[in-house]
Amino acid sequence: MRRHWAVMVLAGAAAVWCAAPLALTAAPAAWAVARAGTWRPAIEVPGLGSLNTGGHAQLASVSCPSAGNCTAGGFYIDSSRHGHAFVVRETNGIWAKAIEVPGSGAGGGAEVDSVSCASAGNCAAIGVYQDGSGHTQAFVASKANGAWGNAIEVPGFGALAKNGAIATDSVSCASAGNCAAAGGYLDGSYHYQVFVVSETNGTWGTAVQVPGSGTLNAGGNAAIFSMSCATAGNCATGGFYTDASGHQQAFVVSQTNRTWATAIEVPGSATLNAAGSATVDSVSCASAGNCVAGGSYKDGSGHYQAFVVRETNGTWRGAFEVPGSGALNFGGLAYADSVSCASAGNCAVGGSYTDGGGRAQAFVASERNGIWGKAIEVPGSGTLPAGQLGNVTLVSCASAGNCTAGLTYTADFDRQQAFVASETNGTWGNAIEIPGLATLNAGGNAAVTSVSCGAAGNCAVVGSYTDGSGHTQAFVVSQA
Repeated sequence: MRRHWAVMVLAGAAAVWCAAPLALTAAPAAWAVARAGTWRPAIEVPGLGSLNTGGHAQLASVSCPSAGNCTAGGFYIDSSRHGHAFVVRETNGIWAKAIEVPGSGAGGGAEVDSVSCASAGNCAAIGVYQDGSGHTQAFVASKANGAWGNAIEVPGFGALAKNGAIATDSVSCASAGNCAAAGGYLDGSYHYQVFVVSETNGTWGTAVQVPGSGTLNAGGNAAIFSMSCATAGNCATGGFYTDASGHQQAFVVSQTNRTWATAIEVPGSATLNAAGSATVDSVSCASAGNCVAGGSYKDGSGHYQAFVVRETNGTWRGAFEVPGSGALNFGGLAYADSVSCASAGNCAVGGSYTDGGGRAQAFVASERNGIWGKAIEVPGSGTLPAGQLGNVTLVSCASAGNCTAGLTYTADFDRQQAFVASETNGTWGNAIEIPGLATLNAGGNAAVTSVSCGAAGNCAVVGSYTDGSGHTQAFVVSQA
């Protein structure tokens, strides 16, 4: 199953990505009037061709704090087969040249796993690198007033990670210099554990094991996939752990006024997750103490289903199946890939399900004023070349009822294509292939890896494609 992997230590620069929901600006209660923006043609990341001499590059994450102002990060491979972490920025709608993350290149096995920007020119990135001894470590790097500082090892990480880092990190910035990050590591007993670390006024504190996770994770296999901060010091994150019976359970944990609470099993998930395989894949916080998490679980019939769970005023409520997703999911393989909240009670979730013919399809569901509507197949996606290898749907909402979804579709003949769909004033439009990507994607292996909207109708999508020479390249595409 696609997301319920046994977490592996990075042995080079082969990235494991996750789309992390970003801390979005709260929208007014009334649904904003907006028009769907126009997608420009996708382009190869500027300047990456000269860096990516090893022919393998990928963007893992993008963050847009305002319209036309975004930052993305990922990795590329040089001619010596060394991995390098890079970032690229968009300013007023124009993408600049990619640069290697300053100070990240010493060991030759670096990548950016997640980026987040609180405002244009004020961002943070988290990723992994190989030190001079060939050990995998976690790094953070901060951008202040438009300039990236040097990457540093996550403070305190060495004391936790006796046997390496895991490339499932996520970062979220609520304001300039105030961010939180989370990720995974291997402890001295070779158990997979999870950590959190906070930046306060531009200074990174010491990483700590997620409080309470050691007790939950009796089976020694935990991971975190998503971090979201609504305001400085008020965040949430989630993932999975393995209990003493070897069952995979979903957890969430919240930070209030810079103090992390004790991690808990997602309330209500024990009843849903009868077959013991659950995870939180995405978290989004619209305001302090008001978040939504989404993921999947395995029911008593052995079918995977998609769920969401809400935190209201600091208390996590009971998880429930995404409304309507069970009726779509005839094939028994449904997942909530991504959630995004523009304001408390106004969110969207994107994911996939398997239809009666065993083909993976994409769904979206929207929440309005605290009430979830039924999941629907992404309009127009029924005509896309759906296959049996699974699809991914990532969402980002700039304001209530105005969201964008990025879709990756895998056909039976293994050709992957990337699409986008937009919700405008509460109505989802038809999915379209990303303009210009068909020309770039001569090798037939395109994927969306992250979506972010700086304003309604002004979004960015990043991902990868395979060119005519069989090399993996990274693309960006903007909406305006």
